[in-house]
Amino acid sequence: MSEPLQSPFLSIVIPAYNEESRILETLGQVVEFLASQSYSWEVVVVDDGSTDGTASLVSDFASRHSSVRLITVPHRGKGWAVKHGMLDAAGAYRFLCDADLSMPIEQVERFLPPQLDGVDIAIGSREAPNSRRIGEPARRHTMGRLFNGLVRVLAVPGLDDTQCGFKCFRGEIVSELFQRQTLDGFAFDVELLFMAYRSGMKIQEVGIDWYYRDQSKVRQIHDSFAMTRDLLKIRWRHKRRR
Repeated sequence: MSEPLQSPFLSIVIPAYNEESRILETLGQVVEFLASQSYSWEVVVVDDGSTDGTASLVSDFASRHSSVRLITVPHRGKGWAVKHGMLDAAGAYRFLCDADLSMPIEQVERFLPPQLDGVDIAIGSREAPNSRRIGEPARRHTMGRLFNGLVRVLAVPGLDDTQCGFKCFRGEIVSELFQRQTLDGFAFDVELLFMAYRSGMKIQEVGIDWYYRDQSKVRQIHDSFAMTRDLLKIRWRHKRRR
């Protein structure tokens, strides 16, 4: 099995909240794939104050895999967990990966050189060419497209899918972006992309295969309202800073 270097080529950051039913399967698939690669790597799991056995399961797994480590933080939301994981990771590329592994981990290669190079942020997209949505309910798809319309008008024009949970950041830009992140909820990635877009960073969508998981933590009505509120916060805060 590959051993992590002090500064690995790739860091996989996995935020987790009450994921005991699937976190070991996800980690097993991720580590099995990475162990077959020629580059150095690490996996950073950030437990967002889970009330189940997630942290214990990850801790035990990490004790048997030196390339995997666990960070625990008080529960404040996915954005809060991701921020801690990204800033703690050391990779030249830092890949945000949902705990449900709704994108096959093998497709992480689409985000990395040599398949993709010269971009600051590569975002998994369910709308880009060569993408596929598998098993997604029509209602959830419709709500997602409506929110994306608001994102394009109010925050980041030109991106067709900002909410997919798979994104890759060049290590050099992580501190600049994530130190400025203020949102802890599901709209955190819109805030990051908004700041990156305003800073002139290069963002590119990457088509992926995305499988709907019925154990998603997203509450369609509640979180849609919360994300729309956070979208307005992003605009307001930017105007105040200007």
